[in-house]
Amino acid sequence: MASVTYYVALPYVLSDEGELVPREAVECQSANSARMAAVRLSKTHAGAIAFSRSGDPSVGDFEPAKIIDRFGDTPNEVD
Repeated sequence: MASVTYYVALPYVLSDEGELVPREAVECQSANSARMAAVRLSKTHAGAIAFSRSGDPSVGDFEPAKIIDRFGDTPNEVD
């Protein structure tokens, strides 16, 4: 199967312990729509990241995620 690219907006909230934790990811149609979704999510969450990930879903082989943009508070270890 050919390589597929997924575009995702991932919101983060602050836990009771003060740690940023991810919520449900939103799959998007393009890099721009992931960026716009992340902007919207950052207005109701602590922050959000827009990223893409490419690979072959039939074998589960994916490249590392590529950050498109980030908004608000997001974990430092997410690059």
